[in-house]
Amino acid sequence: MKRKFTLLLVLVMAVMSFAACADNGGSKEVMNVYEGTPLADKGPIKIAVIRNLGADEHTAQFLAGAVEEGKSLGFEVNTFTTDGDNAKFEDIFNQVLIGDYDGIVVSHGQDNAQGLIEQAIKENIPVVTFDTNAKVSGVTSTAQDDFSLARLSLEELVKANEGKTPRIIKMWIAGFPPMERREEVYKEYVEAGKIEEIAVVGEVGDFSNIAGLNADAIGSLLTRYPKGEIDAIWASWDAFATGAFTALNENDRNEIKIFGVDVSNADLQMIQQENSSWVMTAAADAKLVGTLNVRLLAKKIAGEETPDAFEIPATTIKQDDLMKAGGQVTVQTLADVYDTWGKSELFNEEWMKKLRSNK
Repeated sequence: MKRKFTLLLVLVMAVMSFAACADNGGSKEVMNVYEGTPLADKGPIKIAVIRNLGADEHTAQFLAGAVEEGKSLGFEVNTFTTDGDNAKFEDIFNQVLIGDYDGIVVSHGQDNAQGLIEQAIKENIPVVTFDTNAKVSGVTSTAQDDFSLARLSLEELVKANEGKTPRIIKMWIAGFPPMERREEVYKEYVEAGKIEEIAVVGEVGDFSNIAGLNADAIGSLLTRYPKGEIDAIWASWDAFATGAFTALNENDRNEIKIFGVDVSNADLQMIQQENSSWVMTAAADAKLVGTLNVRLLAKKIAGEETPDAFEIPATTIKQDDLMKAGGQVTVQTLADVYDTWGKSELFNEEWMKKLRSNK
């Protein structure tokens, strides 16, 4: 009986030893994912991406770029959208602060973002922001080149109406950093007499129905201005432009041309429709924006230097170019039409390439 018990004990100890070795090997494998890189001593990395906008296509592209880039580097990436609701944004941010995250990307944070980001920095959690109303030491602030976006779209509007000062409806609203930057350029064109503003529209009360709200607003305006009295609509955001597009179609007013900012697949479908009133938009690749924000965050987590601010360059997207390309052009195939669209080697460090090749 004693011999049987001894044999059983030896077997149990052998099994436990094998399990321990297997477990140690597994842990070692997890801990060595970043071996040979500046992240070697960081262990498994988890990042949060918090976007204070609704779940539209631009948001989907931005998050896709962030998630794909993060996963390619071996990060766990959790995303949160808070629909422009500052209370919801604050609640999610506070949950992230106690959620053992190694870094945070903040998109479209509004006035309450400043204090929350400051708290993250106090807790040694690196932060990168996009189009966010906050200036915090140690945080890299990124944005689309909004001055360029506005200038490109307005320049095309002026050229399309060469020989006269175009009378336009401006679609814009105050209180959002990208809108405020675009407005600076717009004012230059008004003050120089290059455009004549006859009305301003911009509804964002319901983030789930921005296009519908603005379609109604433009529709109401059209009843006050008969054909020949409006030359164009300048939409400082594509959600506004989609509303204008609907209103012009419903009221048979396609003689009015839309010049916009930002782009999505839904936008491109509208621009490419026969006799479309939407003739151009200026945009930066939202997916690339998400990618670059995560690269910058990865550099911060690695302890590398990053710029205080960075602007993503813009591309002019014209209806004529899309039509000449043949077939239906999408956000994914815009790079076939414009070499300024899509991939970028910015902030793509050699150690990041190594991590991708190890996967």
